[in-house]
Amino acid sequence: MTAGESRANLLVVGAGPAGLAAAIEARRRGVGRVIVLDRDAQVGGVPHYTQHIGYGARDLHRVLSGPAYARRYAGLARQAGVEVLEATSAIDWEGPTRVLTTSRDGLRSWQADAILLATGCRERPRTARLVPGDRPAGIFTTGSLQRFGDAHDLPIGHRAVVVGAEHVSFSAVHTLLRHGVEVAAVVTDLPGPQTFRALRLATTDWHKVPVVTRATIAAITGRPRVTGVRLRRDDGLIAEIACDTVVFTGDWIPDNELARLADLPLDSGTRGPVTDQWLRTPVAAVFAAGNLVHAAESADVAALTGRHAAVAIASYLDGVPWPGDPALPVRVEAPLRWVFPSRLRPGDGPPPRGRFVLRASTVADRARLLVRQGPRRLHATSRQRYTPHRSISLPAHWIDDVLPDRGDITISLD
Repeated sequence: MTAGESRANLLVVGAGPAGLAAAIEARRRGVGRVIVLDRDAQVGGVPHYTQHIGYGARDLHRVLSGPAYARRYAGLARQAGVEVLEATSAIDWEGPTRVLTTSRDGLRSWQADAILLATGCRERPRTARLVPGDRPAGIFTTGSLQRFGDAHDLPIGHRAVVVGAEHVSFSAVHTLLRHGVEVAAVVTDLPGPQTFRALRLATTDWHKVPVVTRATIAAITGRPRVTGVRLRRDDGLIAEIACDTVVFTGDWIPDNELARLADLPLDSGTRGPVTDQWLRTPVAAVFAAGNLVHAAESADVAALTGRHAAVAIASYLDGVPWPGDPALPVRVEAPLRWVFPSRLRPGDGPPPRGRFVLRASTVADRARLLVRQGPRRLHATSRQRYTPHRSISLPAHWIDDVLPDRGDITISLD
């Protein structure tokens, strides 16, 4: 089928919190035709399928359930004059700012003055984690679990093991318990859970769900349905847990397929597109925001990142030139895994929410974050504990001392 052609001032790919917040803010700042497209049949992203409350505190200044939060953003987008195209997938690029989409109506080519990629992230499934054993039914990620149970009201199972102990892992525990599924254990290879104490109290502690630490899944057994898992402890001991459901949680990877098709440089740590503090990629007129660039922050943080990108998008469409010189790299040293944003333009203002976001790969007690440019120390934090899968927030006031000709920025743990 021949592709039809359409134009937009701003084309946003992804109708989750980041994409919708960016589109609303862009319209508020006078951007003309703003199109948001999403491959899902309902806009709102992951929150649409997450029944628990806790959304919207930092961006909407109210606490909502996931579906209510998604509906709120969909309503605000309509009020702002944003055009949202559901069940529409961006499948390829036909030029630097021309995207090919497919939907029930066929192929369409969109030419835009600016493009924002806000495609979010997903959990790494069992296959990508190389977990051995049988290949039975009853294996989920948190996202597929919530769609299976909450969106389609399908039976999940009777007894589950949750793999991972991040924030989203305890959300999976909440979903399972709400659907009447017994949770046999939460399993993590780390020394302890990586979530807020309050969330753990409300789920595993309240319902007396054991959290097994320093353990990995050695194998999944059962045909045609899961019958159990074998755990390997770091002391070499093997244990077996009977269950008919396994939920793999966390271990986020960005949905970067469209970014890779555009040959956008990807950050080696986040695996999302490289951006500067205003979410500009190295390709002119192409921006990236949300959990595509910092997988995975909470929905309201992703929304605020999208809102921040909209400021730069509106300025660019108003005639502010695209930066010509490359931005300074911001690097991290082990045991830090990644930093966002990973590029900095001195004198160009702060990153979203006035801070950098980092992750560590191991637990570090009484450690300080040190920021240097060459031999110059720009900043040092107070000592605190750093845990994998927990967001590390680094205030960005030190960027005023960065000099454009003194080399890369390095962030390390002392």
